[in-house]
Parts: sequence; structure tokens; C-alpha cells
Amino acid sequence: MPSRRFGNWLGFLACIVALSAAFYSQYVLEMQPCHLCIFQRVTVAAMGVAFLFAALHSNGRLRGAIYAGLIAMTGLATLVTSGRHVWIQMQPPGSIASCGADLDFMLELFPVTEVIMKVFKAGGECAKVDFTLLGLSMPAWVFVFALVVTVGGVWINLRTRA
Repeated sequence: MPSRRFGNWLGFLACIVALSAAFYSQYVLEMQPCHLCIFQRVTVAAMGVAFLFAALHSNGRLRGAIYAGLIAMTGLATLVTSGRHVWIQMQPPGSIASCGADLDFMLELFPVTEVIMKVFKAGGECAKVDFTLLGLSMPAWVFVFALVVTVGGVWINLRTRA
């Protein structure tokens, strides 16, 4: 069994690898991310930060519980975002409206909360599947990743052994 500190470092490293894969697909493979892809990156990055802090301050039951909660919250946000993205991709072509304006443009015009709501309601570009591996789209893989890393992170931080 890995120690809590080692497990948190592994979680942090997993988030770095996932984000690196996302940036590789964008800048090397030239796949343009949609709004939900960007939000998934933000939530994975937040989960990585939670793992980093947990790795640096991993001793004590209370801290373990606090970091387990942070990892659970960020993991749940990633699961919700990627789950919504997968759902949009499963809809019949043309049944989902276009995402609309560019994310930067929307952030200039609207408050952040309204932009988040607009992104989750829309999704024409988000419905496009640019990549599959073993039959799963990239958002589906993000969902699997988030599920495994979240469960592992919560488990490793709630164990009594630090």
C-alpha cells in the first residue's frame, strides 16, 4: 500500500499527464477544444492543485479528511462536466444548438456564472467527436480518468495510515 503522501503525488502526476495530453492534442494534433473541454481542463487542474497540497501536507487525520473532501469536490466537478459533454456527444446530430460565441468574448460580456450556464446549455461544437480511443471519445476518457483518480484520492486520504 502506498503512503498517503506518495498516493497524492501520484494523483498530482496523473493530473499533469492528463493536462499534458489535452495540450498535446490542441497544439500538436491541432484539435480545437470546445468550451466544455476548457472547463474540463480547469477542473482537472483544480484537482491537481488539491493533490499537490495534499502531498505537501499529508500528515494527520483532519488534513487527510479535508484533502479528501477537496479532491472529491474537484473530481465531482470534472465528472459532471465530462459527463455533460459525453451526453451532448450522444445526442442525434443537429439536435444540440451551437455553442455560440467564443469563450473569451462571452467572458468580456457576461458575468462568469452566466457564461458557465450558457456553456452547459449549449454545445453544437461540443457534440463533434474528433478523437476516439478504444471506442471512447476524449470526454469519455476524462470521465473515466476523473472517476478513478477521485476514488483513489479520496480513499488514500481517508486511510488512517499517513
